[in-house]
Amino acid sequence: MSVVYSVDVEITVPVNDTEVTARVADAVRNLFPEADPAHREGGLVAEVHTMEGFSQKLHEAEILDTARSVFFDTLSGDTFSFDLKKQAAFEGRVNFAVGEASELGDIHVEVTVREPDAESYIDAVAPPTEDGKPVDPE
Repeated sequence: MSVVYSVDVEITVPVNDTEVTARVADAVRNLFPEADPAHREGGLVAEVHTMEGFSQKLHEAEILDTARSVFFDTLSGDTFSFDLKKQAAFEGRVNFAVGEASELGDIHVEVTVREPDAESYIDAVAPPTEDGKPVDPE
C-alpha cells in the first residue's frame, strides 16, 4: 500500500519590468508541471499539492543528496523551503539558489506537510542514496 501525502506547496516568484511574465510562468511550470501561476502585484504565485514533477527532475539530474541537504537545512516543524534559479528553471533544470538572491530574484518554494510528516515526505521526494543511487527502503 502506498502512502498518501497531504502537502501544500506555495510557489512565489518576482517578475521584474525587464522580464516577460509568461516566460517566468513557464519557468515555474517546467519544474512544477501541476502549477498554474497567477499574477499578483510584482510577481506570480502558485499553489500545488504535490512535488511529483519536481521529484522527477531531481532524479533525472541525479541531485537527490543536494536536495535532501537543502530541504533538511531549512526544515522547521512541518515546513521546509528553498529557492531556485529562474533561468535554469526556464530551461527545465533544477538549480538551487544559495547565498544572496539573484538580481532578478529567485523562485521561492515553501512546503508544508500535513500527513504523515515532513521527514517522510522529504524521503519520498528526494530519497536517501547510496553510491549516488536511491536506496529502496524495502
